[in-house]
Amino acid sequence: MIASLLGKKNPPLLGLDISTSSVRIVELSLVGKTIWRLERFAAEALPRGAVVDGTIENIEQVSEAIRRAWKKSGSRVRHVALGMPPAAVITKKIILPVGLDEDELAVQVESEAAQYIPFALDEVSLDFDVIGPAPNSPDDIEVMLAASRKEKVEDRIAVAEAAGLTATVMDIESYAARAALDRIAFDYLPNGASSKIIGLFQIGSQVTHISLMQDGQTIYEREQPFGGNQLTQDIVRAYGMSFDEAEAKKKAGELPESYASDLLRPFLENAALEVTRAIQFFFTSTPYTRVDHIFLAGGCANIPGLVDIIASRTQIPSAVATPFKGMQLADTVRERQLRLDAPAYLVACGLAMRRYD
Repeated sequence: MIASLLGKKNPPLLGLDISTSSVRIVELSLVGKTIWRLERFAAEALPRGAVVDGTIENIEQVSEAIRRAWKKSGSRVRHVALGMPPAAVITKKIILPVGLDEDELAVQVESEAAQYIPFALDEVSLDFDVIGPAPNSPDDIEVMLAASRKEKVEDRIAVAEAAGLTATVMDIESYAARAALDRIAFDYLPNGASSKIIGLFQIGSQVTHISLMQDGQTIYEREQPFGGNQLTQDIVRAYGMSFDEAEAKKKAGELPESYASDLLRPFLENAALEVTRAIQFFFTSTPYTRVDHIFLAGGCANIPGLVDIIASRTQIPSAVATPFKGMQLADTVRERQLRLDAPAYLVACGLAMRRYD
C-alpha cells in the first residue's frame, strides 16, 4: 500500500516546520493569481531533547508547542503541511514507460522501490511524483520515488493531531526550502537564476543543512554538525549562565561587551570555515567547479556580520534568504519581528506554498 509522503494540495493549509529547537507556522494566501500575502506566522521554542536529530522524542512536549504556536498565530486553519528531515527520507529518480495509469505506476514504483530501500516495504511510507519526460528517451518518464520509515511519518502526524491539527501533506524539508528559495532567487540574481549554481546553507541550532542547486534541481546535499548551539554553549562556559538564559540573552543582545570579540567573532570565523570546507568538498566530490551565489537561512542567518564574513572568505556573492521578500503583509503581521526571524521560516514558508502547487 502506497502511503502519501509527497502529498497533494488540499487548501486551506498551514506550513508547519518542526526543527530541533522550535516549531514554526506560516499561513499564506494569493491576491489574484500572482501576488503572495503573508497572513500569519508564529514560532514556539521546544524544550531541549524534545526533538533529537530530526526524531521526535517527546510527542507531548512537541504537540504542546505546536498548539501554543497555532494559538499565537491566530489562524483558524487546521490542515497542515509537514516536512520530513532529508536524512529520514530516501529519494531516487527512476525511469518508467510512458502511458501507465496511476495504479500501474504505483505497482511499478513498489517493484522498483524494493531494489533501493533497505527495509521491508510494509515498514515504510512510500510515494512518488512524475517529474516529466525522461531525458533522451521519448518513450519513458522520469519519476521521483520517496520513502521513509513509517514510524517517522506517524510521529509527525501524531504531534499535529495531538495539537488539534490535521496532517494533510508530508513533504521533505529540503524540497520545501528549495520551493521558497526559487520564488525569491531571481530578485537577488541580476541576470536571473538560469544555469547558475546556488548554494543554500540552512544554519540551525545543531546542524547546517547544505543544498547546491542548478535550474531548480538539487545536485548536491549534505549535513554538517555545526549550529548556533555552539555559540550558546560558549556563552554558558564564559559567563556561567544556564543554557536557556544564555540563549535568551544571545537573542536579546544582552551580553557583556567582551562577547563580540571573545565569542561572537570566533564563532563567525568558524561558520565561514564550515561553509568554505563544504564548498571545497562539493568541488572535490562532484564534477562542478563553481558556486555562483550563496544564500543563508535558518535561525543563525541574521547573526550580525555572518553574511559579510562568508562572502569575504568564499569570494562568492552571499545574501540572507528572506522567504517573504516581495509579499504583501496582513495587518496582523509584526514587521519588526518578521525582519528579525524571517530566514528561520524558509521551510515553513515552502510548506505553506504547497497549497498552491
